[in-house]
Amino acid sequence: MTQAHASTPVSAVTGMLPEELESDFITIGEPKYRARQLLEWVYDKRVARYDEMTNLGKGLREKLQQWRALTTMECVTVQGSRDTTRKFLFRLYDGRYVETVLIPASPALYGSASDRRTVCVSSQVGCAYDCKFCASGLNGFTRNLGADEIVEQLLQVERQSGEKINNVVFMGMGEPLANLTNVLRAVQIINAEWGMHIGARHMTISTSGLAPQIKKLADQPLQIRLALSLHGATDEVREQIMPVNRKYPLDRLFESLHYYAERKKQMISFEFILIENVNDSLSQARALAGRAKEIGAKVNLIPYNTVEGLPWKRPDEHQQEAFLKVLQDAGVKATLRREKGHDIDAACGQLRLKQEAADAS
Repeated sequence: MTQAHASTPVSAVTGMLPEELESDFITIGEPKYRARQLLEWVYDKRVARYDEMTNLGKGLREKLQQWRALTTMECVTVQGSRDTTRKFLFRLYDGRYVETVLIPASPALYGSASDRRTVCVSSQVGCAYDCKFCASGLNGFTRNLGADEIVEQLLQVERQSGEKINNVVFMGMGEPLANLTNVLRAVQIINAEWGMHIGARHMTISTSGLAPQIKKLADQPLQIRLALSLHGATDEVREQIMPVNRKYPLDRLFESLHYYAERKKQMISFEFILIENVNDSLSQARALAGRAKEIGAKVNLIPYNTVEGLPWKRPDEHQQEAFLKVLQDAGVKATLRREKGHDIDAACGQLRLKQEAADAS
């Protein structure tokens, strides 16, 4: 299995903690209280240009312009409309691309008055874990995102959409637990009162099943939610579509989930993409029910989003409903997601692949 590259260095303000900024201000001959002023402009006022920071002198603003970047990525494409799921394609400083998705509230799940706006954020350029149904890893793995690039995705989405984000899922391109150091730094910044001030219970980290990293996450103090991309309730089925299962088969994986559940108060979620004639049988539903009850997990069923170049299809609605009924009859808390974004290639990685192909032509 390909190993992740070393973490990219923190370069932009959005990847830094207050004490680090204070130290840097002192280094350039400025009082450390300027760090708090800078953070207020970035996170309270959502300013992305030094020349808009009016309580900083012109000379200081010019010095800062040469010192640390405020932005490191450019939004090149937005798909979707204001009242539906929107996908954003960002060009990074090295010419690579990542995708970020803004998901509006679902009245069916959260009630008609809900103002929940979720951003599905990427943590890597590409992915090394080669899930057979996923577009994210089709061009392989390139590098980890820095904490600054992770945080900036949220800030850019807010600027582009004009909407306040209040829910974050690390479920975009990449395996978050393979970039744990940068992801945890980003979580700290997103959670902090001086940062984006989004509660830990409104953040979810998704994993394909890196058992040792799940234990490391469990030992973190913040009550972050965990989602497992399960997609197969037996080793035989899961190994067909998720190579990570060969290294961390279900028994090993569930041992780490028990460790996590003992230390966290939140219910674990299982993400289960339904793929026709692969994992949509009722025997898989029964096995999934047993796994979910074992750990007290809830299950999110997601009909497969078609990916160009891959052979998989979503099962018909009758089979989806039958699968759901098996879970519910077993007493498992389960939902069937009427997948948002099916019309905008919302499966992670597709927009990036098209742009990279266009750039290469």
